Amino acid sequence: MNPGDEPSYPDYGDTGHTRTRLPEGDPYGGAPRRTPRRSSPRSLVTVVGVVVLLIAAIAFANRTDHSSTNGSTTKGSESQTSPTAPTGTHPVQTKTGTIPSGFAHTEQGAQSAAANYAVALGSAEMFDITTRHEIIDTVYARDVATTRQTAMDSAYSNAKFLSNIGLAKDGTAPKGQTFVSRAIPVGTKATAYGTDTATVEVWYTSLFGLSGNASTNPVTESWFTTTYQLTWVDNDWKITDFQQKDGPVPVGRDQTASTSEDMTKAVEEYGGFTYAR
Repeated sequence: MNPGDEPSYPDYGDTGHTRTRLPEGDPYGGAPRRTPRRSSPRSLVTVVGVVVLLIAAIAFANRTDHSSTNGSTTKGSESQTSPTAPTGTHPVQTKTGTIPSGFAHTEQGAQSAAANYAVALGSAEMFDITTRHEIIDTVYARDVATTRQTAMDSAYSNAKFLSNIGLAKDGTAPKGQTFVSRAIPVGTKATAYGTDTATVEVWYTSLFGLSGNASTNPVTESWFTTTYQLTWVDNDWKITDFQQKDGPVPVGRDQTASTSEDMTKAVEEYGGFTYAR
């Protein structure tokens, strides 16, 4: 569910969605660790999977040819592919702002669009009003973009929500801390496909929180599946609606959470993906 669809938000600190194993004491030092509590299954990536959304690493269709045969994979050829192997054709060559665009008018093109749009909708840029409007105008069909924008502006400017996740009223992180919000797609599946419509499921993991010595909301991991309804308009795939649910969630390994310094360094050095499938 989009954060803009819900008038009030659950306290992010109470979501209990993280699968990260934390060391004894506060992983970032300072304030004592808060005990996770179970609450609504709609955590932040409900808010940031906007969030809709999601993506990260795959590769895809060439803008130069939108024919139904170019860049597509037949059901027969897909069945010959290992289920764990990455699939996809050459990536598109164009962007609208920072978001890939010009996806192939094929089933695979719809999957690629859904994955890339999820990444954009799940990014930290959604917390800035200017970049948020640019993202919404790019990924949504024109007839729903205005409604989406109004709903999301209300969601992302909610003072209680921002306070719960440790951000200032303008959506910025406290001095000395780094805000992390990333959606990383693991895979996509088209459950329905027509000439100009498609339903695509995107399974992804999300990183969300504040990295810094004084953070009381350390970066945590959650898993979601978002189903997008897409339509072919203006020579590209655009979102018209979506639904989101938790999981599937893998069993967490017995790994110690990284220090604040290591997490901040990783976020700064490892840029997020700009193209998927």
